[in-house]
Amino acid sequence: MITISENVKDAIFEVVFEHSYHCIVVVDRDGIITHLNNSYCQFLEVKKEDAIGKHVTDVIENSRMHIVAETGKEEIAQLQYIRGNHMVANRIPVRANGKVIGAVGTVLFRDTKEWVEMNSHIKNLLLEIEQYRKQLKEQHGLTYSLHDIVGSSEKINSIKNTIKKVSPGDVSVLIRGESGTGKELFAHSIHHLSERHNKPFVKVNCGAIPENLIESELFGYKEGAFTDAKKGGKPGKFQLADGGTIFLDEIGDMPLNAQVKLLRVLQEGEVEPIGALRPEKVDVRVITATNQPLEQLIKENRFREDLFYRINVIQVVIPPLRERVEDIRVLANYILNKVTKRTGKRVSEIDPQVMELFMQYRWPGNVRELENTIESAVHLANSTTITIDDLPNHLQQESFYDIENHTLKEIIQRTEKQVIERVLHKVDGDKTKAATLLGIGKSSLYEKLKKYDL
Repeated sequence: MITISENVKDAIFEVVFEHSYHCIVVVDRDGIITHLNNSYCQFLEVKKEDAIGKHVTDVIENSRMHIVAETGKEEIAQLQYIRGNHMVANRIPVRANGKVIGAVGTVLFRDTKEWVEMNSHIKNLLLEIEQYRKQLKEQHGLTYSLHDIVGSSEKINSIKNTIKKVSPGDVSVLIRGESGTGKELFAHSIHHLSERHNKPFVKVNCGAIPENLIESELFGYKEGAFTDAKKGGKPGKFQLADGGTIFLDEIGDMPLNAQVKLLRVLQEGEVEPIGALRPEKVDVRVITATNQPLEQLIKENRFREDLFYRINVIQVVIPPLRERVEDIRVLANYILNKVTKRTGKRVSEIDPQVMELFMQYRWPGNVRELENTIESAVHLANSTTITIDDLPNHLQQESFYDIENHTLKEIIQRTEKQVIERVLHKVDGDKTKAATLLGIGKSSLYEKLKKYDL
């Protein structure tokens, strides 16, 4: 039996890993980078010693390595946008004794000229697709697709699979979830994947229309129907959505008289404009959404039970952000990238301390609150990094107090570490000034720096 010496193994690893034309990264179970080869370092323009030990999303944009390490599901030949280019990435989970212990990722580009040509071709195709999406948006109001739903937690993946299954049919869908969870985005996605995708998508916020106007807004009116009626009448939202999809947001706020007419649309496929002599046929798929407990409204006689069963054929429940914490890191980086592109601000990263706070905060306003928080921080940031000082006051206070999941000793230690970090940042790392501001001796400061590995 032939054995290979450790020197030979090291030499093989050196050739395969360090001198490969491909970019290679290795992460542990928590998504922390343990290896990054020279090709990747050169491409990312980072120093290896600076990258190793950091979370992969803090080094490689749009990375999913941490997700593969967590789920154990490989991803082959996936497009990944890095430093202005679309690369082809493979991500493979690494197992030992039947358990996932990390993941290995490769980004493929061997011949520079060949890659530039291929990347140019991909960019051209994507621009063409984007142009088609822009035309659809202008014609039918379609703005989102399933690809815009950021997150790969088990709950979000389950919802995506449900949407893929129910979208092709015409079945009514009720989307439930707290305010700010992105219910409209999911409604757009259902329409985008349906056979009606090239027809209108019409959104109606039932809570924003005055009760005396909602019937005419939904079903239209004929000329002379009332005093201020327009000459020639006006089509309602259902007529405008004919052949496509209508999205009734905040359906729980719809008055009872309009609920009766909506029930007729669902049962008979026809609407009756105000002042009309006969009903009009419409072919519309109905998607509804609410953050209210419709079952309770039924008990209070504020919502029709027969309508509830008509709109609740398929129910999709969007989880609040606090129930899919594993999506927060990728969501935060996605939002940061989107905001900086739109505003032109040079803010490229989120401080690890801020990201830790994001993971612990309960986000009562869900994704909308996260987006507003990051947008505000981008405008307030004085450097390329969002720090605790850039966050709203209530979040800064939250960074010091989290009694739900930590002991008093842990809270005190974490608070002390955060204060030292913020003071050091304020004085640009000058330890003498930091000790003075903190009111402690320099030797005491050095002990704490060693204790907290700062």
